[in-house]
Amino acid sequence: MIDTLELLAKEKIFSPDEIALKSALWKSEGQKIVFTNGVFDLLHIGHLSYLMKAASLGTKLIIGVNSDISVKRLKGENRPINAEYSRLLMLASLFYVSGVIVFNEDTPLALIMQVKPDVLVKGADYSIDTIVGAKEVLADGGEVQTIEFIDGYSSTKLIAKINTKNE
Repeated sequence: MIDTLELLAKEKIFSPDEIALKSALWKSEGQKIVFTNGVFDLLHIGHLSYLMKAASLGTKLIIGVNSDISVKRLKGENRPINAEYSRLLMLASLFYVSGVIVFNEDTPLALIMQVKPDVLVKGADYSIDTIVGAKEVLADGGEVQTIEFIDGYSSTKLIAKINTKNE
């Protein structure tokens, strides 16, 4: 089963050069590219809801995924729980995801500049003026959207709950 999942999901995992070419191809075909990013460490219903809403804003959803190295810098030595390849496979296996790409930087700005999305999406805990890449996407004629989260769901809260039960 995992071999089939991996085979199918791998088709949606791109390198930086590949995603730039694929994004340009999709745009030339009239597709509307949506981009979002995050750690997506322990996938939960909050992630799924957020990503489905993001996907509904266009025809192709591309997700930038923080590398293990960047997650450690941003969230601490105990994160991520799931290694980057596992996180990439889980996201790529979602039917409404068109592509995933890992990035090592603390922000996805370079990746956003390569993808040139029509719509840049982040959670509503951000304001548009604080979203990395918003200025560049808007200047390129794109739009920036925020999406409300489902209350009570986060990887950090899930990890804390697991740790509490194991004490």
